[in-house]
Amino acid sequence: MSAPVGPYSPWRRAGDLVVISGQLGLLPGADTPTMAEGGAPDQLRQALINARRVLGEAGATFDQVVKATLFLVDMDDFARCNEVWVEAFEAPRPTRSAIAVAQLPLGARAEVELWAYSPLS
Repeated sequence: MSAPVGPYSPWRRAGDLVVISGQLGLLPGADTPTMAEGGAPDQLRQALINARRVLGEAGATFDQVVKATLFLVDMDDFARCNEVWVEAFEAPRPTRSAIAVAQLPLGARAEVELWAYSPLS
């Protein structure tokens, strides 16, 4: 996983909840933060791959995600990002809010934040 681009934790556990920080479409292993090529759908696809990795570090899975927030710079990308969403999550999909923002870090076009219910053993 690439290091956070700011002074925050990639994930935190609060009892049975795991919350991950917003994930961008950054490519893993790059010396400098490098965004996935393409627009919001391609970046969202990579952001979800990154989110799956972070959830795994916290001991959670995509199947346990109950709430998501999707941030988009352009709501014209909403329908195409929904196609990516359906590829990534099986039914029943998590609840989700989609929010239009003026700008995202590193020039990203999409960012995703996830909350998972992951009971401790």
